[in-house]
Amino acid sequence: FNPKAFLTAVMQTYARANKLPLDVMKFMTEVTRFTSPEQLTEAAPLGVYIHGLALEGARWDRDECVLKDSNPNELHPALPVIQVKPVTSDQFVTEGYYQCPVYTNMQRANVYSPSVSEFTLRTTDAPHKWTLASVAVMLQDELN
Repeated sequence: FNPKAFLTAVMQTYARANKLPLDVMKFMTEVTRFTSPEQLTEAAPLGVYIHGLALEGARWDRDECVLKDSNPNELHPALPVIQVKPVTSDQFVTEGYYQCPVYTNMQRANVYSPSVSEFTLRTTDAPHKWTLASVAVMLQDELN
């Protein structure tokens, strides 16, 4: 499975359907309130739903739908289902979002764990807070 190719395919499918060049495409991510894919009753209206990801360095507050500081003794909290939505560059918004790096595993600096992408996660704090805390999304949590 190649997660980077999967995300590119999502953008490419949208771009072709809307006769847009791929080089103007980006994607935004919205963390849903669904905790498991079994709760979904239909396909995403735009883009795709993904699940099974974990956060490192922060947690997702399900009530406020924003990044929050980690709880004690909670190293890699699971993220709810995420919707990946293709958008054009002019629709891409960074205000109120942390552009969170996504890695295949916990070995961030390892050549075998390249950065897959960046997900936009809502935050009420300044994005640099999360950058300094090295907050990242992991595709696999080796501790669980």
